[in-house]
Amino acid sequence: MQIQQELKHRFSAALAGLTSSPDEAAKLLRPTQDPKFGDYQSNCAMPLKNELGKPPREIAESIVAALQVDDLCDPPEIAGPGFINLRLKDDWLAQQATAMLRDPRLGVPVAANPRTVVLDYSGPNVAKPMHVGHIRSTVIGSAIAELLRFAGHTVITDNHVGDWGTQFGMVIYGYKHFLDREAFASQPVAELLRLYRLVNNLIDYHNSVASLPQRSAAIEKATADLATAVAAEAAETEKKAKKKAQKNVAAAERKLQSTRDDLESTRQKIAAVEADKPLHDLALAHPEIAATVLQETAKLHEGDKENLALWHEVLPYCRDEIDKIYTRLDISFDHQHGESFYHEMLGGVIEQLEAAGLAQPSDGALCVFLPEFEAPMIVRKKDGAYLYATTDLATLEYRMREWSPDEILIVTDHRQAEHFEKVFIVGRKLGCGDVQLKHLPFGTVLDESGKPFKTRSGSTVGLEALLDDAVDAAFAAVCDPDRVAKIDPPLSDDEKQTISRVVGHGAIKYADLAHNRTSDYKFSLEKMVSLDGNTSAYIQYSYARMQSILSRAESSEQQVIDGDSAILIGAPAERALVIRLLQFGEAIDQSLEDYRPNVIVDYLYDVAKAYSSFYEQCPVLKADDDATLHSRLAIVTATARILRQGLKLLGIDVVPRM
Repeated sequence: MQIQQELKHRFSAALAGLTSSPDEAAKLLRPTQDPKFGDYQSNCAMPLKNELGKPPREIAESIVAALQVDDLCDPPEIAGPGFINLRLKDDWLAQQATAMLRDPRLGVPVAANPRTVVLDYSGPNVAKPMHVGHIRSTVIGSAIAELLRFAGHTVITDNHVGDWGTQFGMVIYGYKHFLDREAFASQPVAELLRLYRLVNNLIDYHNSVASLPQRSAAIEKATADLATAVAAEAAETEKKAKKKAQKNVAAAERKLQSTRDDLESTRQKIAAVEADKPLHDLALAHPEIAATVLQETAKLHEGDKENLALWHEVLPYCRDEIDKIYTRLDISFDHQHGESFYHEMLGGVIEQLEAAGLAQPSDGALCVFLPEFEAPMIVRKKDGAYLYATTDLATLEYRMREWSPDEILIVTDHRQAEHFEKVFIVGRKLGCGDVQLKHLPFGTVLDESGKPFKTRSGSTVGLEALLDDAVDAAFAAVCDPDRVAKIDPPLSDDEKQTISRVVGHGAIKYADLAHNRTSDYKFSLEKMVSLDGNTSAYIQYSYARMQSILSRAESSEQQVIDGDSAILIGAPAERALVIRLLQFGEAIDQSLEDYRPNVIVDYLYDVAKAYSSFYEQCPVLKADDDATLHSRLAIVTATARILRQGLKLLGIDVVPRM
């Protein structure tokens, strides 16, 4: 049973005779932040003041008179202007906790109205290595999939990989001009990566050189804008206006610094290439490399035999490389339909758009003009090439036809928000009907200074190296000699490696999921693997301590579950922990309201903290009597199951010892 949901039903019934919208009023029930106000509190009487023309406290008295909660709550109390406070009965809590202990679903009911949900996440470009930016979409999407499945929904996951874009034009160009055949024969993945990076570096060099005048002009403009802002601030005398002018000066200063940083970064890129004579010679020998790469990409899309053969040759190596990352992260997909899968469907999309009167020629291109946006959605360029929007419309149509979903969720970074708004509007015009189409954006991974997380050379941080670093940091944190010496029996080397891997990978996932998905966050491995604070290592360590208690009691989770022990509630710390355990289903529901896994992270941390208080205040192995001992072993078991299941929903493992 979900406590909050049950209480809302009871409130709705009590409110039915007072308001025309009892369900809406009942939603104003919340867990309390302070135990002195009970366990749950409702302020539903306040908004009814205008509708009923009575003081809120009088309305609250009417609600309480009709409220039937005697079986699970002490008599409700009215506080202040009309708050209704509820305190759950200890014996009822104990019964619910005992039932939850033996329930495979831990008291979480299956969704009353299950949906079919298509979930699109991760989506890397497969011709280049996955980097830190891919971690967000991958772990957020995976967690949402697990949460939906556990709640009872049918989930179809699809990794919309980039296997047909410009990055393959770069690999093809590199293959034709710079291939080391011996290296490719012995280590194809490493050689393809070298080719991609080389071509990308050369293109970046030429683009950087070409951008210097523009960046210099941007600094001149930013300097002039700052001077204007400073003059305006100096001339302003009115207090409120002067404060606004000061903010304008600060914004102009930040803009100037940003343009200077951009110019300096560009100059450093140019200098790095020019300092490397062989690389600079290649750059000079391939001045039109960017345009030629686009031509190679276009030839691939047009079915050029040579380029298509090269694509078929190198694609499996590229796919294998990203699959290694997914294996390390324990991430899997039901489908991995890349952009190439939809290529033959794009002409049909154009025909549909033209037949529906949605697509119009504009300067040689074909566009969809939407009144909601200033810029049109281009679906075919003047050279005949299709764009992401065309592919995404084909993808939408395919998913509708093949899987008949109730909802389609796409997890990408916030920069693609407008793109998907346009795609969804056009998709609905083409007949998506009542299907819910949602873009779930996320923020940026930053370094500890607050800038986008990059290597010292300015490139994005590779995900494989990041996972290696996380495992090393976890080993240093949880397998240091002083800690390991206290573990009996001693940990084997294999156990240490397993612990480091589980804690390291878990730290990366947990730290990402701990933040509201729309927020940026600062990446710090040292903090992520800490055994203190809101980290996966802290939760995993709490779980391991629970297993240690069961082991020292010569018992196990299964033995406790199979036994006839009942959970008893005596101490306040027991009560607080039991209530938190019984709120697992509420946390899942809340997390799925707007697809925010951080709700589960916060819940697990709260459970671990409540368990820590329980552990300190309620002796388990030295309990006063057998009934208390068995009750507390049952509470330990229930808590371990909740933590393990909660971490599993986030894609994180546990270890029995650490």
